Amino acid sequence: MGSPTDSTAEHEDGAVNRRRFLTFLVAAPTLTLATNLAADAIAPGTAEAVVSILPQPAEIMDLGDVLILAGTPTAHLLVLELTEDGEAHFELPRAEVGQGITTAVAMLVAEELDLPLSKVRVRLADARSELLMNQLTGSSNTIRSVYGPVRQTAAAARARLIAAAGKQWGLSTDRLVTRDGVVVAPDGRTATYGSLTSLAAKLTLPGLTATPKPESEHTLVGTPTSRIDARAMVTGTMRYTLDLDVAGAKPTMVRRPPTINGTVRSVNNEAAVRAMPGVIDLAVVPAGVAVMAATFGQALDAKNALDVTWNGGTVDALSDADIRLRLRAAAPPFIVPPLLTQHVDAEFDFAFVSHAPLETNSAIADVRDDRAEIWAGLKSPIVAKQTIAAAIGLPEDRVTVHVTQSGGSFGRRLFFDGALEAAQISKAMARPVKLMWSRIDDMRHGRARPATHHKVRATYALGRVLTYEHRVAAVETDFRHGLGEILTATAAHLPVAGNLSFAQTVFLTTVKVPYDFGVVTELLNEVPLKMHTASWRSVYSANTRGAEEILVDELAKRLGKDPVAFRREFLKTGRQRAVLDKVATAGNWGRAMPAGFAQGVGFHDEYKSCTACLVEIDARDPKKPRVVKAVIAADVGRPINPRGLEAQLLGGLTDAIATTLRAGLHIDRGLPLEGSYSQFHYARQKDSPPDVRIFILPANGEPGGAGELGVPAAVGAIANAYARATGTRPRSFPINFDVDFTPFSR
Repeated sequence: MGSPTDSTAEHEDGAVNRRRFLTFLVAAPTLTLATNLAADAIAPGTAEAVVSILPQPAEIMDLGDVLILAGTPTAHLLVLELTEDGEAHFELPRAEVGQGITTAVAMLVAEELDLPLSKVRVRLADARSELLMNQLTGSSNTIRSVYGPVRQTAAAARARLIAAAGKQWGLSTDRLVTRDGVVVAPDGRTATYGSLTSLAAKLTLPGLTATPKPESEHTLVGTPTSRIDARAMVTGTMRYTLDLDVAGAKPTMVRRPPTINGTVRSVNNEAAVRAMPGVIDLAVVPAGVAVMAATFGQALDAKNALDVTWNGGTVDALSDADIRLRLRAAAPPFIVPPLLTQHVDAEFDFAFVSHAPLETNSAIADVRDDRAEIWAGLKSPIVAKQTIAAAIGLPEDRVTVHVTQSGGSFGRRLFFDGALEAAQISKAMARPVKLMWSRIDDMRHGRARPATHHKVRATYALGRVLTYEHRVAAVETDFRHGLGEILTATAAHLPVAGNLSFAQTVFLTTVKVPYDFGVVTELLNEVPLKMHTASWRSVYSANTRGAEEILVDELAKRLGKDPVAFRREFLKTGRQRAVLDKVATAGNWGRAMPAGFAQGVGFHDEYKSCTACLVEIDARDPKKPRVVKAVIAADVGRPINPRGLEAQLLGGLTDAIATTLRAGLHIDRGLPLEGSYSQFHYARQKDSPPDVRIFILPANGEPGGAGELGVPAAVGAIANAYARATGTRPRSFPINFDVDFTPFSR
């Protein structure tokens, strides 16, 4: 890789930070660096050393900490190049799915390099097996995990550029400064980064020390900034998977079974379909019958014309009522008997929910006898590469997987079923394929947030909550996308005991009660139904914490207290109370409202961040409620791009509006009824509040997670507002869940 140069990060007061870095020059004609987080502190396989450099907060380790722990040994594989035209090119081993991480990372690079943001280019890294567990995008973890290494890499690059200028001018480096992509001498001479990059790559600087800027000197980071890819998005020039022009790859679609996990028994009219206009090839694959044609329209017509006899699926006998009964029976019992003390009990049901990203599942694959190349939007590309290689019978090092920009995920693209299918089809047809799932495919055969049932009991006396018990029964969430391996590898350091399942571990490292509610026990039991499930934005927290926030309102009423005052009394930290106070003040909590209107509030704390949400709802027609106003406050530690954070919180609010009021999947005889946005009632523009105000609290400490933060508090706030406006306490979600459409044929 090249020669190392020692580089130590320091606090603003000059004290050595807990993180120590070793920066490597990569063999290249221009300056290319990679930074190893704690390389001098960690021997291979020494997890204890990794733990020692992690943040050590008062609370227990969360799932984000677990991912940082697992990825630390390969954090040095963040690569930055300074080109001769003065640009910085950064290769990010994460997936951009619309959450704005490329913009945030570009801001970090630009800040440390003193380079205009317009000169920073961030590309998504291909699947790289050597990254081990450091290329999974999830758990609101990207910025938390790369914040230090990215800054250090860019700071090391800046230091080498200054050293090159000093060498060229015969000046001491402490007399030189940088600004706007140039090194400046005391006499006014300047040298552009582009003119220095080749020399900087050749210098031997074994004692070079590079320190990231003190955060108090940041001029770009922390400033609201528009996305670097915004123009490409709105002008249609953004290149998603199906926009790529791969030689020979032809449009391909799959005829899928009428129930989940059904298989092909026979194709009864293959010859007739092969004779249809534009049809190039057919192949039976595990997912169904694949059809390749000259255009997607022809492929769609041909696959719809197929007459297929199907074998049964894995849940053909199950519908919503059956699944709900199984979940109710699976919920663990309470510990505290109901007759011993005053208590509040409640039960809640949450339906299956589609991820429903705008871009349906798609992939391009070119599988040859001796190699394969895949293009897809992937949040777990290393596991995708390993799985695809095994499925098509090639060594892993003969498979190349390119990570493409994605049009939404919300957890969906942790799974790579589209990429795997494309590879299997390409192998069967012996030609490149461009696979697209239809919207119906994506709704019915894609992944979904599992249905859950919740039993909650809180006991109280003398104005205090004595115990809080929450029992969750859920259809099993599939974690076979790499997170399971991470949890296994870090099991010895997890703050949970016993031989817990992956699901229980995720549950216990994400869901937590932010209130001082005495003795708290939260348990999860999963029902192993063979359905297509996946983590959905905020995973277990949206439902579990949403249900808890509803019960908090009911506890407050039972104790004769205002919902905001009750929360404020029982929240554990001043930081938490600050975000609650902000929404209560800015939202004018408690103001008089007309009949059928009401306010609701919710709170959530996760991934080292916290947020509160206050909404106002118009429920004069309880069947057509609308959130008309929302006020959100969040403390995320150190926001990199407040504008991007606002977008994340607004997205969380919209997800909560949709899934609390109308959006869900009905399971009927082994298949979702919903097959399009006209049937899956995700929030439309008319459902969005015209008045939304978002407040980001001042920066403090290191960045917390934000991508999933906004959903649970908003779920609670909306449900509470609905209850206050209608006098009806909602117990089943979405609240209005009628089959008001004619389902597509199976």
